[in-house]
Amino acid sequence: MAKKPAHRDLFPGALEVMILQSLRLRPMHGYALVKHIKQVSDDLLRVEEGSLYPALQRMLREGWLETESGISAKGRPTRIYRLTDTGIRHLEGEILSFEKMFTGFHRVLAAAKA
Repeated sequence: MAKKPAHRDLFPGALEVMILQSLRLRPMHGYALVKHIKQVSDDLLRVEEGSLYPALQRMLREGWLETESGISAKGRPTRIYRLTDTGIRHLEGEILSFEKMFTGFHRVLAAAKA
C-alpha cells in the first residue's frame, strides 16, 4: 500500500492568494509571511522559502506588490512587502474564482455522501 505524503502541494494560485490576503492585513517581510500563514492555518499549511520568494518575485513583476527597506526583529535589513491597488483588485477576482471552485468541490463531496 502506498504511503500518504506528509503534505500536499497547493493548487495553482493558492500560494499567491494566501500571500496577497496576508499582506492585505499589514505589510510583512518574507519570514513573517511564512509564520503568519502557518499560524493562521493552525499549522495545516506550510510555505517553504523555496516557493515563497519566487512567488513574491512574480507578484512584484505583476505589480501586485511593492517593497520597501526595513529592519527585521533581529535587527537585520529586510524587504517589507506591501499590497498595491492592482494587487487588491487581483486578489478580489481570485477570491471570487476560488469561492466558485470551493462551491463546486462542496457539491461534489456532498453528492458522494448522499
